[in-house]
Amino acid sequence: MTMQDSKIEIMAPVGSYESLSAAIQAGADAVYFGVGNLNMRSRSAANFTLDDLERICSIAQGAGVRTYLTVNTIIYNHEIEEMHQLVQQAKKVGVSAIIASDMAVITYARSIGVEVHISTQCNISNTEAVRFFAQWADVMVTARELPLRQVAEITQYIRDNDIRGPKGELVQIEIFAHGALCMSVSGKCYLSLDNYNFSANRGACLQLCRREYLVKDLESDTELIVDNKYIMSPKDLCTIDFLDKIVHAGVRVLKIEGRGRSADYVKTVTECYKEAVHAIADGTYTPERIAEWKRRLATVFNRGFWDGYYLGRKMGEWSERYGSQATENKVFLGLIKNYFNRIGVAEAQMQTAETLKPGDELMVIGETTGVYRATVDELRLERDPVPEVHQGDRFSFATRQPLRRGDKLYRIDKVVDEF
Repeated sequence: MTMQDSKIEIMAPVGSYESLSAAIQAGADAVYFGVGNLNMRSRSAANFTLDDLERICSIAQGAGVRTYLTVNTIIYNHEIEEMHQLVQQAKKVGVSAIIASDMAVITYARSIGVEVHISTQCNISNTEAVRFFAQWADVMVTARELPLRQVAEITQYIRDNDIRGPKGELVQIEIFAHGALCMSVSGKCYLSLDNYNFSANRGACLQLCRREYLVKDLESDTELIVDNKYIMSPKDLCTIDFLDKIVHAGVRVLKIEGRGRSADYVKTVTECYKEAVHAIADGTYTPERIAEWKRRLATVFNRGFWDGYYLGRKMGEWSERYGSQATENKVFLGLIKNYFNRIGVAEAQMQTAETLKPGDELMVIGETTGVYRATVDELRLERDPVPEVHQGDRFSFATRQPLRRGDKLYRIDKVVDEF
């Protein structure tokens, strides 16, 4: 299948209104998000409520972006009514589709005419599974552990056997293209549940796998730190340097992981993959551009990169240390206090014991602003240019786009890697 046969969809993660605006700015074709308790990120720091659903859809639809609501936890009997209400509301406000794995959700959504996409939690790894789920779903995520060769076999099977979903169109295959990977098979992990009674499969993972561990000899009590590698914490998936192989394998939806990550992560990753897809289509997908995309991807949260299992690997690559290995760091400075649209100038208040000076990189993040980034040309106190501003200063600077009161202001620092 050629690029001309079907448009490649870039699906961006949204865990906040800032991320929603950033995804739209970056050119996402679709966004996915969770609402309430019945999604795999329900205990994230920022989680949307049912009251947010209409606003999210209105913003996205106004920008021509499709909306996918994740209802992908397992469902118990006492939650069926809650699930019904959520899916009904999704239909009412015009959600494009729901992402689900539990048959209670899948069958109910289809019974009231809501489009369904099959979650990776269903671990689709063969053509019989595709044929089975095609009764209810138009899009399916294959198992994260599936080699790209087998993904291509599935997409070929769909075309050869004319496998169509409820809309009457050929079933589309979606894969994860970028972001965090889990040590377990398609996210079915019980480590957090076993240790702290917080189930990952109920949206409450405490990510114990990301930590450093000791190995203890029970006979002698000798303890050893597992050195250099976090042996249960895989590096992040990055497919930008073999994205052409993914496209030519017949994949039609590229999913970016990261509903718990920041708006600048969403914008940067979405932009890079959007640009790469266009480059594949127009013949400008070159090693030089790939290197630049990887440089940009490394500036936002990541645990290091590897290619997952798509190219036939049997074992993962493990994080070398805890937390992010991003090459840039956001330092919070303060808030935007005013914006003068006629002259394109923002006024801000420095709230932290930091400094900002001409030549620094700044970033502003806000619910409707999304992500704005620029190099500081000039700073003014009152009307006078100054060499730098400090905590307590109320200062102004010129911008290339409107900012809003309450937007957060950051300085971008390069990270010096000491490892």
